[in-house]
Amino acid sequence: MDITIRHIRSGEHEALGEISARAYLDGGLLAHGADDPYLDVLRDVPRRAAEAEVLVAVDADGTLLGGVTFVSRGGAPWADIAGPDEAEFRVLAVSGAARGRGVGEALVRACADRARAREGCLRLVLSVIPEAVAARRLYDRTGFARAPYRDWEPLPGLPLLAYEMTL
Repeated sequence: MDITIRHIRSGEHEALGEISARAYLDGGLLAHGADDPYLDVLRDVPRRAAEAEVLVAVDADGTLLGGVTFVSRGGAPWADIAGPDEAEFRVLAVSGAARGRGVGEALVRACADRARAREGCLRLVLSVIPEAVAARRLYDRTGFARAPYRDWEPLPGLPLLAYEMTL
């Protein structure tokens, strides 16, 4: 499959928001299902694009396949666990029709390439819920290691597992 990774275009915000929401809903990754308040965050691509770098994967026809939010350094909006010498990514989502075709891996590798290109960046980090088994397999396969000392809970009862990749 021919996949291109590029910055999101404003006309794609709504579509990526829905891909993100569907990926999390269909994957059973939201504690409160369709009533989960995190859906608003997932759908608010304009905010993410204004405060971080939103990358998308498209096929040769320009069909939107998925996206990810890349944060170049800790302390920036959208950084949860990254320190000053680290980059982070969040909201990795692939459309149902594109799953299993390497889209998620291409987006993760694009984030790693961006992190490596940033002078002084030592690690790429992320957080994931324990139930996201497919995502965790992807992170293992692409060179991330579990970092249990960084595990955290953004809300009581919502544990997140931390991963890091040394660059």
